[in-house]
Amino acid sequence: MVADLPFSSWHALLRLVLFTAVVPAASAMDCDSDDRAALLRVKSQLGDPVQLSSWLPSTNCCSWEPPAVFCSAAGRVTGLALSSLDGVRAPVPPALGELPELVILQVQSVRGLSGPIPPSLANLTRLEDLNIAGTSISGPVPGFLAGITTLRTIVIADGKLAGSIPASLSSLPELRYLDLSGNMLTGAIPPGLLHGSFRFLILANNRITGEIPADLGDADVDTLDLSRNRLAGDPSAFLFGIAKGAAKIDLSWNALEFDMTDVRFPHHLRFLDLSHNRINGSVAKSLRDVRLDHLDVSYNGLCGEIPAGRFMELHGAECYDQNRCLCGTPLPPCTADTGP
Repeated sequence: MVADLPFSSWHALLRLVLFTAVVPAASAMDCDSDDRAALLRVKSQLGDPVQLSSWLPSTNCCSWEPPAVFCSAAGRVTGLALSSLDGVRAPVPPALGELPELVILQVQSVRGLSGPIPPSLANLTRLEDLNIAGTSISGPVPGFLAGITTLRTIVIADGKLAGSIPASLSSLPELRYLDLSGNMLTGAIPPGLLHGSFRFLILANNRITGEIPADLGDADVDTLDLSRNRLAGDPSAFLFGIAKGAAKIDLSWNALEFDMTDVRFPHHLRFLDLSHNRINGSVAKSLRDVRLDHLDVSYNGLCGEIPAGRFMELHGAECYDQNRCLCGTPLPPCTADTGP
């Protein structure tokens, strides 16, 4: 089932589908001259990296590779993937905003790319997939992205973004996948960020505060990774439930506080990490009916006997480490002295 795919596989699948949609049947059609000129400006603004040596004025830009340039049957550039460009020490090229037919833009593993995302990218009004990861891009998450109403995927990860997440992103009607992990973002998570089915929200490794918005408990959220932030409050009433569709929930390394005893976890769940929080009560009996590939409730305040039977036997002692007074398999047996 597609819901069983791990987060990384899902992301790759989304990108593959989008790229396949824009690859023409053949590259015989010469590329648009304005698009070629814009790509050459991108090359120049990046400092003419050696990986772009095939990007020459007299050649068909639809055949330039690597990195990959994808064109429509009419010769318009609709997809661009720039990755692992050695020696780049430059800001994000403003000329990227001069490719008006661009549907997919990927920039990955270019550590020398720095500065803010230029306002010229607001001109990419057909953009569906923005994927920038493994750079030194700084500044805020651009509010102008809310004006690109075709966006389905926004990944600006593993960089140096700061400030808060713009609430205006919630106005993007097609946004289903948002990954801003590995930055220095602060403030609260705006409500209503994602729409449609199979939603993914990955905000791990930031400095986000406040409570988790209740709409993230919607049945259409597949992956929720808010680990390693500064979130507080009790999300258990809306985030969990046997009918929820979530496959992955990672809330580890926060300051969440709730009683787990009677929580009913989604039957579709495959990954659950609640470690390093302030969760109390006992380990929920509902976990016996959830076939988890990964469970971690360590470093909390849980106490009492760990439920036995069914899928609980899949989880080792490390899953329960450093709690108040847990006992029973796979930990030592409970005794008369075991208790709060």
